[in-house]
Amino acid sequence: MSDQTPQQPDAPDAANPDFDSMTRDIAEVPAVEVITTVAVHLMSSAAVNLGLAEEGAAHKDLDEARKLIQALAGLITASATEIGSYHAAPLRDGLKSLQLAFREASVVPDEPGQGPGEKFTGPVYG
Repeated sequence: MSDQTPQQPDAPDAANPDFDSMTRDIAEVPAVEVITTVAVHLMSSAAVNLGLAEEGAAHKDLDEARKLIQALAGLITASATEIGSYHAAPLRDGLKSLQLAFREASVVPDEPGQGPGEKFTGPVYG
């Protein structure tokens, strides 16, 4: 006689969830959703690196923020005609806010037209 409890092979295991049933097939995700999701991630990361998060100063890194804003501007500019103004307009507004926040956070602000993403968007003024 054994002291071990018999294992049920088909029983759900909390330590090994069924990821196939939890994830969507990437082919089913519309392009506009992928593009806007990536844009939101870039915006969020840029905001954190601008020091706009709860613990702002602890995560502030303007070099990283510049790269993220540049990538965001390129993505929005390149995809705007594909995703339509309904989706592009709020992304452009968020981008402009980040560009202005970057200018404000910089000790030596870039010249108009030289800030992050401005080669794609043109000069940004408050």
